[in-house]
Amino acid sequence: SNTPASALRATDTGVFVGHFTNDYQLLQARASDRRALDSYFGSGNSASVCAGRISYTFGFQGPCLAVDTACSSSLVALHLACQSLKFGESSAALVGGVNLMLSPDLTINFSKAGMMSADGRCKTFDVSANGYVRGEGCGMIVLKTVTAAQAAGDHIFAVVKGSAINQDGRSSGLTAPNGPSQETVIRTALANAGVKPSEVGYVEAHGTGTSLGDPIEANSLAEVLSEGRTGPFVLGAVKTNIGHLEGAAGVAGLLKIILAIKHNSIPPNLHFNKLNPSIEFGDCDV
Repeated sequence: SNTPASALRATDTGVFVGHFTNDYQLLQARASDRRALDSYFGSGNSASVCAGRISYTFGFQGPCLAVDTACSSSLVALHLACQSLKFGESSAALVGGVNLMLSPDLTINFSKAGMMSADGRCKTFDVSANGYVRGEGCGMIVLKTVTAAQAAGDHIFAVVKGSAINQDGRSSGLTAPNGPSQETVIRTALANAGVKPSEVGYVEAHGTGTSLGDPIEANSLAEVLSEGRTGPFVLGAVKTNIGHLEGAAGVAGLLKIILAIKHNSIPPNLHFNKLNPSIEFGDCDV
């Protein structure tokens, strides 16, 4: 954006941040010395303050919220920011997510649940996929309506044409995706964007590198995107490159797409050798 942050002070600029881990709080709790707790313990570990501190620092007065929907947190934050812009609630929005690994507790927990890759490699869509790999980082983007961005002379890297959110409802387990629900949210997002399934050329998948979730996601995509298709679509997952950023996973994938558009080049997936036989693309060329 060509607009300096200082010029947005006291404006209705929104802040939408996805994150859900609380490692710093775990570290402090493990110390077991309540006498060491100070007046910043509550605010320093609060998800709402994670987002609110940004608004406070820059003087933004638009909507400000932290979003915790697990691994979809930063993409749900994006959806909510788009809605806020669409309805005139915000004139601009900062959207993103953050994930830090400061304590081994969650990694131990996920390992005992059989979710982690034993060899530390994310092998999305591969027959040898054996779990996901945790990663840390943060990412933020600036959103405006196209009209507002053009009026300000901003460089527009990409346009969000549509989005959608839903929930699996009842499935076979907490970590097991629901294929029909995934198909529904894809169709809703395409309809919201006014895009035909056959017009999609690239999909940045969630692609965690699990033997259960990957086939469900890939098969759901194929079921929807095969409609009316005559050419192939490209499928990728940034988690093979940087790991699963959990609360920031969605914005990491979005930034990958933006950079791919900018450089007219799609980075290859790492650790892919042979397609998981449970993935059936049918008539789709991928």
